[in-house]
Amino acid sequence: MTTERFSDSVLRADVKEGLDSDNKIGELQDLDVGEQSLVRSETVKFSREGQRSSGKDPAERESRRLKRLLRNRVSAQQARERKKVYVNELEKRVNDLEGKNTDLEEKVSTLQKENHMLRHILKNTTSSSSR
Repeated sequence: MTTERFSDSVLRADVKEGLDSDNKIGELQDLDVGEQSLVRSETVKFSREGQRSSGKDPAERESRRLKRLLRNRVSAQQARERKKVYVNELEKRVNDLEGKNTDLEEKVSTLQKENHMLRHILKNTTSSSSR
């Protein structure tokens, strides 16, 4: 269902783009609702057949290509920045957990020593009381 919504919005954008480039928006607005949907459906069929106008002018094609490359560059930079933030957060979490682990290991060691000492005292107390 999400794919359908996405492709519908893409097709609508393609249709609008095609209409904008041909300066037909004003003509479309002059039509009644039924005629507008007919024009749109015909344009969508035209777009779906892979024959949509991609700007036959080489300068327009190059302009679109450059815009796409720029959008891709910006998107890639944003992805790198998000990754950097994510990695920094993971490194901070690692440092916090290592510190906590060290504290817990010290506590375990202290408790083991205390347990050993108490067992020794208990052993000595029991052996001296049985005499």
